[in-house]
Amino acid sequence: MISMLKIGLKFFLGGIMKNYLLSIGLFAFFLAGCSTDAQDGNGSNQASTSDGPSYIVDAAWPKTLPNLWKIGGITGLAVDVNDNVWLYNRPNDITALELHAEVGDAECCVRPPSMIHVNRDGDVIGWFDAPQGHGMDVDSQGYVYLGQDTVRKYDPNTGEVVGEIARTPEREGGGRVGLPEWPPERLPGIGSRGPIANFINNLERARNPETPAPNPETVARQQQERMEFRMKYPPETPMIVGGLEEIRIMEELGEIFVADNYLGGRVLVFDFETLEFKRGWGAYGKPLSEISINDEDHAYTPNGPMAPDFVGHLTLNVSNDGLVYAADRNGNRIHVTDLDGNFLDEFILAPSTAIGGSTGGVAFSPDPEQQYLYISDLTNNKIWFLDRATGEVVGELGRMGENAGEFYGLHMIDVDSDGNIYTGEVFSGERAQRFVPVSSERGQIISSLY
Repeated sequence: MISMLKIGLKFFLGGIMKNYLLSIGLFAFFLAGCSTDAQDGNGSNQASTSDGPSYIVDAAWPKTLPNLWKIGGITGLAVDVNDNVWLYNRPNDITALELHAEVGDAECCVRPPSMIHVNRDGDVIGWFDAPQGHGMDVDSQGYVYLGQDTVRKYDPNTGEVVGEIARTPEREGGGRVGLPEWPPERLPGIGSRGPIANFINNLERARNPETPAPNPETVARQQQERMEFRMKYPPETPMIVGGLEEIRIMEELGEIFVADNYLGGRVLVFDFETLEFKRGWGAYGKPLSEISINDEDHAYTPNGPMAPDFVGHLTLNVSNDGLVYAADRNGNRIHVTDLDGNFLDEFILAPSTAIGGSTGGVAFSPDPEQQYLYISDLTNNKIWFLDRATGEVVGELGRMGENAGEFYGLHMIDVDSDGNIYTGEVFSGERAQRFVPVSSERGQIISSLY
């Protein structure tokens, strides 16, 4: 029996698995289909069933990064046509505690490039460095599209920009427009305060009843500046105005779908070849011109009524049958429209979720009908499995934690052609993970170890 187990382990890990993965990584696995409470679009409480997909963590993916790299928070993740995975990370998340090798006072580590290409076996097969951003996709020719202050198309072989979508020459609240000088000058061994310092400060201020009220004059001045900017760049402005949240390349449609975070979020569609603007819409499929410029129309209170406009951190994906799923994370909901923005349905998910929201990235099950939606949840740190036709929760995967199969800042999600789920974490998670279907050959091997 012991000999058979050793053979099985060698087959499973290809001879590279370390003993600690048995005791820590592989011991912590999670199957979808747990019972949970969520709310459907009609406002009734629905207990999830165990009819959804079942997954198990594959702790042997990815392998240790080369070159002493320590990866930062994952802000973009995309599976390419060969089922290899691009990871878009934030090297500036790395602190001085993680950069000892840059000054030679310990063995590890150094800053990574922002773009890392990993194959199905977990090996790094390519990389290039680009300014940090949010959201990405890759086309059938291998060109990589990164969300920065606009969408930029990169040649991954050279790291050069070969195209970009137009954006306004200024940003609401100020800030740089355009690419920074690259590569930037950095002091070896000096990092940032880390990825969660500002989030913690903001959360503590919001929860502390003794936090002083903001200066009324400052609030009035900032509000006036915002309104002036929004009058200058109204909601129907046919270019990127805010920052990028998500990019979806739909070559068969000849289009690029973009989530611009201006005014809580706008769905914008651009021509794949020319990168010219074609159309766009807001919450409930409303025309861009009807999106409110008043902040109160973009506000949401947990368990309260749905806001008339998107609340914030909008992501999206497009299904095989031509439906657009726009996930309004800070509003705990997903809006379903057709390709022209005609509103079809609203799925409300974990409506009691407060700061951070519940509806993050959107992915689909690999079957031709794409029966299920896979939704990453940053705040509750789990993947929700929804019936795509009804929005009903049919299962979930994971919880907050730092073991394999758990999440700390679940941010990005994608699915390959075999149904394997790839996730990326921010906050202190700062890693990518793979989950394989329990019914798959690899899933059966992993499951047999228990």
